[in-house]
Formats: sequence, structure tokens, C-alpha cells
Amino acid sequence: MTTTRTTHARKQQWAGGLMLFGAVMLMIAGVIDIFRGIMGIAKDNVFIATNDYIFRFDLTGWGWVTLILGAVAVVVSIGLFQSAMWARISGIVIAGLIIIANFLSLPYAPLWSTLMMAFSGVVIWALCVARPEGAVPRRGTSRGT
Repeated sequence: MTTTRTTHARKQQWAGGLMLFGAVMLMIAGVIDIFRGIMGIAKDNVFIATNDYIFRFDLTGWGWVTLILGAVAVVVSIGLFQSAMWARISGIVIAGLIIIANFLSLPYAPLWSTLMMAFSGVVIWALCVARPEGAVPRRGTSRGT
């Protein structure tokens, strides 16, 4: 009985660590997107536009989208530091939107967009894998025994 509680406590610590990891990663991605959005709004010529890409956007408008996504990501990450369930769900949605936004901005900053998509994928993974503090694994499943 004690080993089961110890194992469950270790899994909870691991899950809590993943939640904290996801919160920190989302905070970093949000702050970086805020700065990237400001760059796009302040100076359109910071990014090199290609004419061969099927998705063409006004870079000032794209800067506003990136700025807003970054600001929402920062707010959600603050909720994740408090282990709020709304923040977990919102974090997954925001990280998914960041992936889509960075996919669309691949021709303007290919390396950076790829890095941000990977960052956001790790955030989604961390938020999906971590269990809420009160969650107890079901008996009879491979994860719970």
C-alpha cells in the first residue's frame, strides 16, 4: 500500500513538473511572439517577403495577430502557474494557434517559425500529459497500477 502511494506521489510530482514546464515554455513563446509582433507592426521591412508563397499577408496585420497571440499566451501561462484547468485547455488551444500562425509565416522566418512550432508542440504535449493534482489513476489500467 505504501509503495502504491509513493508511486502515485512520484507520478504527481512528475505531472506537476510537466505542467510547470508547459507554463514556462508557453510564457517564453508568448513573450517572443509579443516582440515579434511589435517588430512586424513597427517596421514591415524587418521580415523579407517572398512572392512565391501561396499565403500572402500584410506584415503589419500579421504583426498584430502575432502580438495578440503572444499576449494571450502570457496570460494563459500565468493561469498555468496556478494549475487552473481553464488555463490548461486554453494553453493547448493557444499553442495550436501559435503552430498555425508560425506555419503561415514560414517564408518570412523559416528557422524561427520551425523552432516556435516545435516549442508549441512540446507545450501541447506537456499540458496533455500532466494530470490535475486531485486526479487518481483508475484501477486496471497500465498507467494506474
